[in-house]
Amino acid sequence: MENNEQKPTRCGFVSLIGAPNAGKSTITNDFVGSKVSIVSPKAQTTRTLVKGIGIYDNTQIIFLDTPGIFKPKRRFDRSMVASAWSGASDGDILVLVVDARRGFDAETRAIVDELNKQGREAVLVLNKTDLVTGEKLLPLAAELNAAGKFAETFMVSAATGEGLRDFYQYLADHLPESPWYYPEDHMSDLPLRLLAAEVVREKLFLYLQDELPYSLTVEPELWERRSDNSVRAEMTIYVEREGQKKIIVGRGGEMIKKVGQTARLELEEMLEDRIHLFLFVKVRENWSEDPARYQDWGLVYNV
Repeated sequence: MENNEQKPTRCGFVSLIGAPNAGKSTITNDFVGSKVSIVSPKAQTTRTLVKGIGIYDNTQIIFLDTPGIFKPKRRFDRSMVASAWSGASDGDILVLVVDARRGFDAETRAIVDELNKQGREAVLVLNKTDLVTGEKLLPLAAELNAAGKFAETFMVSAATGEGLRDFYQYLADHLPESPWYYPEDHMSDLPLRLLAAEVVREKLFLYLQDELPYSLTVEPELWERRSDNSVRAEMTIYVEREGQKKIIVGRGGEMIKKVGQTARLELEEMLEDRIHLFLFVKVRENWSEDPARYQDWGLVYNV
């Protein structure tokens, strides 16, 4: 990240919206230079609005990484989608991220229609361009620009970094002149205990994406700094059925051990601290109907 003290400082919020798995979290993590939002091959991994904060060319850019927007059925899904649209209204710049492989599909079309209904202008980012031929990209960009109102279009690959610097520079140039809202080394406003819980959930989806539904949540029960400066972290994984608990624990406890080990190693690298991570699995039927679960993650229960 560049820092030019001769320029006036700028600061502002950039809301990233899009269909599930469009690459919003990967872009946020790339910009920050560290993981602040989890990613997995499973759609709807991001459940709440996550702020990723960094400096580019004397501008502090605060990305609002929102849950993917889709047609919700359950209460929890409706709450996530409501969080995404709330985040969209909070930004100084609104960015629609589109998975170029999937093209202008029904989910993206519904988002563009809603933006038109609201009279909103956005910046269009076509992501995953490394997986699509150039012959497909230009017609896709033209089709999207004809359907919606976009101030600028960028073609990027969040996986390789291609095109992202031009995108960041555009944001740095177009956010308002302002003092920075956060200290220079601040990367996110997500508490460490919640970030740790998210990393555990990411590993669960990474290893068990085909076996596990979305009916699980990970809650931090304890985050305690010890006298030797290490951290004792206790996390409880809640599922809705006994069969799901057996899948997570695995034969002889192998799977829960694997999840815990990979999560611990990543957390130690991220936080540069020694972590003692303890995972527990409990069955709590209909946890997604418990208002307390929503409050912890800043989601609205009655949607």
